Amino acid sequence: MIMSRIEAPRDEDDAAAAVDSTPGSTPGSPLGDRSTLVGRLLAGLPAGSVLTDPDVTASYANDMASFCPAGAPAAVVLPRTVEDVQHVMRTATALRVPVVPQGARTGLSGAANATDGCVVLSLTKMDRILEINPVDRVAVVEPGVVNATLSRAVNEHGLYYPPDPSSWEMCTIGGNIGTASGGLCCVKYGVTAEYVLGLDVVLADGRLMSTGRRTAKGVAGYDLTRLFVGSEGSLGIVVKAVLGLRPKPPEQLVLAAEFASASAACDAICRIMEGGHVPSLLELMDRTTVKAVNDLAHMGLPESTEALLLAAFDTTDPAADLAAVGALCEAAGATQVVPAEDAAESELLLQARRLALTALEAVKGTTMIDDVCVPRSRLGDMLEGIDRVAAKYGLTIGVCAHAGDGNTHPTVCFDVQDPDESRRARESFDEIMALGLELGGTITGEHGVGVLKKEWLAREIGPVGLEMQRAVKEVFDPLGILNPGKLF
Repeated sequence: MIMSRIEAPRDEDDAAAAVDSTPGSTPGSPLGDRSTLVGRLLAGLPAGSVLTDPDVTASYANDMASFCPAGAPAAVVLPRTVEDVQHVMRTATALRVPVVPQGARTGLSGAANATDGCVVLSLTKMDRILEINPVDRVAVVEPGVVNATLSRAVNEHGLYYPPDPSSWEMCTIGGNIGTASGGLCCVKYGVTAEYVLGLDVVLADGRLMSTGRRTAKGVAGYDLTRLFVGSEGSLGIVVKAVLGLRPKPPEQLVLAAEFASASAACDAICRIMEGGHVPSLLELMDRTTVKAVNDLAHMGLPESTEALLLAAFDTTDPAADLAAVGALCEAAGATQVVPAEDAAESELLLQARRLALTALEAVKGTTMIDDVCVPRSRLGDMLEGIDRVAAKYGLTIGVCAHAGDGNTHPTVCFDVQDPDESRRARESFDEIMALGLELGGTITGEHGVGVLKKEWLAREIGPVGLEMQRAVKEVFDPLGILNPGKLF
C-alpha cells in the first residue's frame, strides 16, 4: 500500500489571550454559573485552551454575514484533540450550556454566530492532515485544515480535492462540511457533500460516533454522513473527516466572453450545457461586479460589457473545447471572445472572479450576499428579476454566479450607517429570495441557512418538512445545546 502521513507542526503559542483568572459576568450568564463553567472546562483542558478575556471572546462572536444577531460568549475553547472536544461537550451537557462550533468564520449566513453565555468551540487548532492515500484516493483530516492547504498537499501526490469556495485560502474543511459548501468547480466536480466519505463526530453528550466508510462503495444503514454535511454544527461536532480525492486533472485554460446583455450571456450558458459540454468552470460576473473588481484590484477587465462569462476546461485538449464554446458564445451574441493563451492568463481571470465578493463589499462598506440557486434554464429570468429589484429599491446589487449550476450570488451593497438604506437592503434581499423560490429554486446553494434565512427555510420546505427536521435535531441534541437558534 502506498501511504503518506502528514502532520502540521503544533504551534504552542496560541496567539490569543490566556484565561482571565477573575472572569466577569456575561449577559444571560450569572457570575457564579460562568465561574463554574470555566472551572470545569479548565479541569480537563490544557493551559491556554480556554479564553475568557471579553475583548478576545468578542472577536469570536460572529461570522461575515450582515443582519445576523450575535451574543456574548462565556468562553472560547481552542481544542487540539478529540478528547478536548469530548470534555467540552460533557461539561456543556452537565451544565446545560449552549455550544457554538466554529471554523474560520468566513461563513455568510450567521451559522457561526455566538449566543449569550455560550461556549464557542473554535476548531482551528485541530489542523492536521492525518493521511493521504493515493491508492484508496482518500485524505483523512481534522476539521481545522484550511481548504487550500489540503488542496496543495494532495496535489503533491498527483491528486485533486475539487471543492474550492472563493474563501479557500482561509476557510476550513470543518466549515465546508458544516455548510455543504461548493465553489467555482461545482459544474463539473460537484460540491463538498460528494467528497465526504466518512466522519468522526462528537455528539452533544460527549460520545464519539463514526459514520460512513473509506471504501469506494458502501450502503450499510442510513447515510448519516450526508446528514451531518450541511447541518451547520447543530447535530454534532465533526472532529475527523475521510475525504474522497480524484486524480489531478490537466491544467485548465479559461475563456472570457463579453456580452451586451445578461440575457445573451444566459443564452450562451444554456447553449453550452445543452450541447453536452462539461466545463470545469462556468462563471458569470455582471457589469457592477466587473467594475468593482477593477476598482479594487486594477485588473483591466472590460467595463463596457454588461456580462462577462468565464468558461474553463481541464481536458486533454482544452483549446479545442474552448473554441467550441467560444463559437456558441458568439452565436448567442457575444461581442468579444478571448481565450487565455496559458495558465498564467487563466489564473488571472480566475483571481478576478475570486475577488468579486470582496470587491463588492468595498463599494459601500457593507454587503448582504444572497445565495439563490435556480434551474439553469431560469437563470436569465433570475438576473432580469434582480435588476428590477435593484431599480425598485434604488440600490447597487452586483451579481456573480456559478452559472453552470444556476447558483447566483446577488450582492446588495449598502451603507450600514444609513437606516433607510439598511432597511431597503434587507427588503431587497428578501424579495430576491422570494423570486428564487418562484422560479423553482432554493434559498441557498452553498452558504447555508444559519440565522439569516431561518424564515425562508420554513417557507421552502413547508411545515411537514420542518417538523421532520426538528425531530432529527431532537434525536441528536435532546437538550438543544448545539448551535441553538440556527436553521429553525
